[in-house]
Amino acid sequence: MPEEKKIVLDKKTLRQSWWNWTCWGQICYNFERMMGLGFCHSMIPILKKLYPDDKEKRAEGMSRHLTYYNTENTWGCLIPGIVAAMEEEKANGADVEDDAISNIKTALMGPLAGVGDAITQGIVKVILLAIGIDLAMQGNPLGPILFVLVFSAYALGVGYTCYMTGYKMGKNAVVKILSGGLIKEITEGCGAMGMMVLGGLVATKIGVTTPLSFALGEKVTEVQALIDQIMPALLPLALFFGVYALLRKGMTPMKTMGIIFAAGTVLSLTGILV
Repeated sequence: MPEEKKIVLDKKTLRQSWWNWTCWGQICYNFERMMGLGFCHSMIPILKKLYPDDKEKRAEGMSRHLTYYNTENTWGCLIPGIVAAMEEEKANGADVEDDAISNIKTALMGPLAGVGDAITQGIVKVILLAIGIDLAMQGNPLGPILFVLVFSAYALGVGYTCYMTGYKMGKNAVVKILSGGLIKEITEGCGAMGMMVLGGLVATKIGVTTPLSFALGEKVTEVQALIDQIMPALLPLALFFGVYALLRKGMTPMKTMGIIFAAGTVLSLTGILV
């Protein structure tokens, strides 16, 4: 008997699956399945390609992916890429159980959500928002436009790379990437950039100065000028670390803002700070 031809997912199908996940993965949230509907939608091009003439197999595949699922959308693109590779193996007769596919999704969605949230939400978005807001405060309309364009380029680029990497490496993709230290290097690099941006914002956007001065003989010395000689922007830095210490101790942001408002009012009225 002639050997049955192996079904291979082409680039067009994989791109359609990635695009469906990117566009719809976070739009179909519900309390029962979270991102399950979005994940199932991303698998439809895959299932159509693998089972073009078998509606029952396509229905089984859709039911397999209509389960609870939740992760970070960008770095989480690794998972639909991995699942696409496993679905391809299953369609070609490999011993891939339904539970194995579900278990891969369940095992990886938590760790990748942690990685993605830390990098995308905690570092990249914060840096880009800081740059965009700074430009907008200067009256530059490129501020919000730049944020949208650069963040979209980041999300699409990282998401596409992760999806294709997941497909090529299969179920061992995450283990290979993490063991290579790539995630650690990216996180450390973005963290260093984030600290640079944060330092610049503290020095330029926190407007705290003192009008105090004192006289030594006939010479009048301004306290602010003296502070600037020792360390420029020392007062904004002190305020930043003061707020940081309050938050670290568990004080709520609302209470912290109240303290800042009260202290600022008192120190301003007494002429200590402006």
